[in-house]
Amino acid sequence: MDQRRLVRVSKYLSKHLRHDPGRIGVTLDGAGWVDVDTFLDAARTHGFPITSAELQQVVVANDKQRFTLEAGRIRANQGHSVEVHLDLPAVAPPPVLYHGTVSRNLGAIRTDGLRRMNRHHVHLSPDRETAVRVGSRRGAPVVLVVDAAAMHAAGHEFMVSANGVWLVEHVPREFLRFPE
Repeated sequence: MDQRRLVRVSKYLSKHLRHDPGRIGVTLDGAGWVDVDTFLDAARTHGFPITSAELQQVVVANDKQRFTLEAGRIRANQGHSVEVHLDLPAVAPPPVLYHGTVSRNLGAIRTDGLRRMNRHHVHLSPDRETAVRVGSRRGAPVVLVVDAAAMHAAGHEFMVSANGVWLVEHVPREFLRFPE
């Protein structure tokens, strides 16, 4: 599959497994899973046919590992704006995590901390390089450092998705370090 097709299929999966499954008549179960054949039939019916091989390639080749295939089902690993419960256990985070953003968001972040906005969780990166890539999607990246150890000690719950993205409900501003 050429790179353009790979990107189009990945975006299609993201839209319908994370944000709008009903648009193509798909219903996710409570944990965000849908039967692969059901999803492929719905995509075909709605004018975007995807082969099983293409689906497999997108899941395996996606650099961010956004999706999981398991027992004939597929789901997005995180980033949902629709109601799902990923059933991820709470885990102790590393001492420091990172968040990539852009400068236009800093005013609100300095006031309110990191909020989940229309998603289920705030997404945090395990390393600075990943946070730079995340922030770069919206412009010149700004990387914030999150004192995850102090947050955890204060009772905040952390989870980590199948693709290594750290998830929290909110990051209060007192746990953030801003660049100079």
